[in-house]
Amino acid sequence: ETMREDGLEMPVIIVTAQGEIATAVAAMKLGASDYILRPFDLETLEIAIDRALSVSRLKIENQFLREEVTPGGKHLVGESEAIRKVKQAIAQVAPEKATTLIVGETGTGKELVAQSIHQLSQRNKSLFVAVNCAAIPAEMLESELFGHERGAFTGAIKERIGKFELADGGTLFLDEVTEMPLALQAKLLRALQEGVIERLGSNRPLAVDIRVLAATNLDPLQAVQDGKLREDLYYRLNVFRIDLPPLRERRDDIGLLARHFLQPRHLQLDTAALQALQEYAWPGNVRELANILERAAIMCSGDTITLRQLPADLLQKAADITPASPANDSEAELPKLPDAVTSLEKSLIQAALRQTQGNKSKAAKLLGISERSLWYKLGTYGNTETSAPGDTNQS
Repeated sequence: ETMREDGLEMPVIIVTAQGEIATAVAAMKLGASDYILRPFDLETLEIAIDRALSVSRLKIENQFLREEVTPGGKHLVGESEAIRKVKQAIAQVAPEKATTLIVGETGTGKELVAQSIHQLSQRNKSLFVAVNCAAIPAEMLESELFGHERGAFTGAIKERIGKFELADGGTLFLDEVTEMPLALQAKLLRALQEGVIERLGSNRPLAVDIRVLAATNLDPLQAVQDGKLREDLYYRLNVFRIDLPPLRERRDDIGLLARHFLQPRHLQLDTAALQALQEYAWPGNVRELANILERAAIMCSGDTITLRQLPADLLQKAADITPASPANDSEAELPKLPDAVTSLEKSLIQAALRQTQGNKSKAAKLLGISERSLWYKLGTYGNTETSAPGDTNQS
């Protein structure tokens, strides 16, 4: 008890006479690892020491694993119809025990959806454990998931619990499940069906009470046809499915997302910068948006992010994209593609010239084009609106 109060985390073995068993039991309740009755032989003591050290190692490793667990409490940002449907699906499935398959492009927020399901479930007092199946070498993934016994393979010098055991009572999120080897998918299927696992090097079944959420950036049915996903596992995972829209299909949320990412830094976007973000295609989706805004925030010396802080390639690609169409085609007539591109290009040029006080050389650099190209575009569009006052020789 004194050792515990002093914060000494070390295994303790109680050696006691027959009449002192009650004392030994009380000591074990306080954290002792084992007790031995006197008289004893050295073999009994050696077994007790090995057992105590094994338990101690597992406790330490468990603590390290807990530090790797992704924290919960996050939420999806957006008010578009597409993201509203996702939020509704999360609310529907969270109270259930059903395995759920989350499908979406890279960077759309699949892990965030899984976290939201966990936080809204009755398992939210237990751990949410995430495993990226694509980030772990195939030969190590089985041990990572199911754990191993000492000597199970070369280099296994101590036993190790896996993520299934770590997530017991909580939620296990398997990201990029289609990257898991097919042989391991069979073992995963058994764990899902029977609720038991076996560590590598052991034939002793361990019961686990977990909810499994899985995600992929592939079309799961196509992955089945391509031999990347077992068909029986697909049906077991696809009890409930959530499809995440790419950011280019929810452009109305870009402003909300930008405010969400910039709020901790007390920054905002100006109109031209927001327009450029809304016209970009976002192949990396929300993750790419977060990274670009973080970079822009670092470069920003004031309280407002402008085109100057956005990457030149983003501005160039945004100028080549048609503005997003209305949610209902009957609400407005679609602009012609050349007209839409011209309008956006004019807006970006005007914004760049305003920010550089009409300096053509700096504006061209900001836009990611040559000064010669800028002069040509100014001649094509007309220079009266884009020139800054007093611009006589700013090139």
